[in-house]
Amino acid sequence: MRPALIIFDCDGVLIDSELLSAGALIDALAAHGVDVDLAFVARHFIGRAYATIPAEVRARFGIVLPESFEAEYRARLVAGFEAGLTVMDGAVETLAALDVPFCLATSSSPLRLAASLRIAGLEKTFAGRAFTASEVARGKPAPDLFLHAAARMGADPRGCVVIEDSGAGLQAAQAAGMQAWHFTGGSHCAVMELPLPEDVRPHRRFASFAELRATLPDLFLVSADIVRSA
Repeated sequence: MRPALIIFDCDGVLIDSELLSAGALIDALAAHGVDVDLAFVARHFIGRAYATIPAEVRARFGIVLPESFEAEYRARLVAGFEAGLTVMDGAVETLAALDVPFCLATSSSPLRLAASLRIAGLEKTFAGRAFTASEVARGKPAPDLFLHAAARMGADPRGCVVIEDSGAGLQAAQAAGMQAWHFTGGSHCAVMELPLPEDVRPHRRFASFAELRATLPDLFLVSADIVRSA
């Protein structure tokens, strides 16, 4: 199947951000007496919208985070991104060479996404085709965000492909009736246990963008080597 639209997740797919995000969250929670580790973050927060965090903390620890917590966490996060955020290896070349319409759909807030794209140098690439969970009623694993992205891009959901690193994102893609491609090339995949939910069956798996290009060359106008040297 030649996709009508490829929908990219952002964190952990286009940008190698999940370990930075986890570290910022762990430190921010510790300042409020909540002790969690990478394993906890992986199980409960990866791929989900911010609203999951205070709800989970209250349910599991009996602690109500103050209204100021989100701003504190995001300040730590952006500082970490400014210091160490990198684009996923091969992502820029892959996007430049794609011969298929594409967009971005993320659980990140609009402000976080704007900072991420600015720091990563992807602002122009996704201008007018970046969508966040703030635009829909339900975040991942519900299908709302991906259905919204497809509608905004004028694509039939049945012809869409979603490239995701998280179980929640892959669940959302399947629930939307789209092909779910599992990307495992982020640095967090090497140090976090990220088992997929039992009902998730990705149609494809890729450990790098180079593997994606090599496996599906018909999706690209030119090779990444040509794009890189242009």
